[in-house]
Amino acid sequence: MLKKLPIGINTLSSIRDNDMVYVDKTPLIWQMVQQTARFFLSRPRRFGKSLLVDTLKELFEGNRALFEGLYIYDKWDWSKTYPVIKIDFASGTLQSRKQLDERIEIILTENQQRLGIESCNERADIPGKFTDLILKAREKYGQKVVVLVDEYDKPILDNIDYPERAAEVREGLKNIYSVLKGQDAHLQFVFMTGVTKFSKVSLFSGLNQLKDITLSAHYATICGYTQTDLETTFAEHLKGVDWAQLKTWYNGYQFLGEAVYNPYDILLFISEDQSYRNYWFETGNPSFLIKLFQQKAYFLPDLEQLEVSEEILDSFDVERINPVTLLFQTGYLTIKKAYTDVMGEQAFVLAVPNYEVKMALNNQLIEGYCQIDTEKKALRTELFTLLHQGAIDELKPMLQRLFASIPWRNFTNNDLPNSEGYYASVLYAFFASLNAAIRPEDTTNQGQVDMTVELGNFIYVMEIKLDKKPDYQEQTPNPALQQIQDKDYAQKYRQQGKAVFEVGLIFNQQQRNLVQLDWRQLSKTK
Repeated sequence: MLKKLPIGINTLSSIRDNDMVYVDKTPLIWQMVQQTARFFLSRPRRFGKSLLVDTLKELFEGNRALFEGLYIYDKWDWSKTYPVIKIDFASGTLQSRKQLDERIEIILTENQQRLGIESCNERADIPGKFTDLILKAREKYGQKVVVLVDEYDKPILDNIDYPERAAEVREGLKNIYSVLKGQDAHLQFVFMTGVTKFSKVSLFSGLNQLKDITLSAHYATICGYTQTDLETTFAEHLKGVDWAQLKTWYNGYQFLGEAVYNPYDILLFISEDQSYRNYWFETGNPSFLIKLFQQKAYFLPDLEQLEVSEEILDSFDVERINPVTLLFQTGYLTIKKAYTDVMGEQAFVLAVPNYEVKMALNNQLIEGYCQIDTEKKALRTELFTLLHQGAIDELKPMLQRLFASIPWRNFTNNDLPNSEGYYASVLYAFFASLNAAIRPEDTTNQGQVDMTVELGNFIYVMEIKLDKKPDYQEQTPNPALQQIQDKDYAQKYRQQGKAVFEVGLIFNQQQRNLVQLDWRQLSKTK
């Protein structure tokens, strides 16, 4: 009989007591707990962070039976137990500083009662009460205190649409996180986890000893399932699976070590009879990210070849949010390659982790940049069929229908469509949602063409221009197509055995649509 799946279960006792599938993460936990240390870990949502925090809690509290048969069982000193203070912001949404302060008071009271500690100083402020709790816990148990913080950043992210409110909430969180520095001598172990990483200056008030293991090769697989985990622990559950297809759909998250799967995807995939769907993506709404991209008029084709410094990935503040940082920290982008740049600093190539995220994210981007929903699927299907068959004569009217379907009234307070980059971004989002191979700003020895799209047996080398004249008259020759030919942008694709089309597209700012498309075929499929 197959073991039950821990879908939605974040407590070790529920998994172990009910004989559910459990991937043993205690080898990596053992690496951490051998030292008196303070750790920080950022991982996307639904990645097993809460279960990791609960496992640490059970370990330090000495619940030996739960660890029988696990790696750490015969290594841990079970004669010692530690007082554990757990701070968890996972449940509910806090929409003001007042609500946050009330929640913190409740959390501190719950910990006090669970530890059997007499009432803390009722007249003290929040930092005073937290300090009192730590000191009394150490005195009662005769051991240094363990502090575990789960979803440390959620109160800020709940208000990220409202920068002023988010900043107020951030100041409220400082009230408890700053206590950790002052009480360092009384702390055995600190572990904080969340989705994003805010700067130490903005949130941790000098807690400089916090060791960030987010991009540590030693801890790359501390959350998530590895390929080996699937082939061993889940071997029976995944019997008959197409491993290559599974990997394409759900693997690919990398944190400078072995790639991992999101556990939520795998558990749902198994429970739904190995049905491929957007399980993880459906649990979250990246609407704020899409708004951020619109506000900054982000050039979407840049997502295809992102190279960033470690500083970009490291952290951000509410007042200065880089959309790429947020995309990485929330799991829509991951590390494809790490290298040392010319300045000797570490840099990274980022990419969308897998097919699930790529398809779902691009659908969201289409909706955000085009603000169309009902016709989206039909337009994508038509565009896929056209490009896959090389029906180049039908491309112009199809794209005109696409841009005509965009409700431009929604952009009256937004100058997003007034740039050439906007039209390239819309095309990129649609092409990417077809799972086409896209090379934006495709470089040759003569320069770079705006976009090359490869689908099936056809390659489309595209140059885009924006005309701003109120009354557009077709130009002969088409300047976009002429540039492709003059620079011979398509030259490197001549010998690939595929039909190659040079395509010049001209959009008009007044008409907000494609007004001219001309093409030339270079070679036929061999």
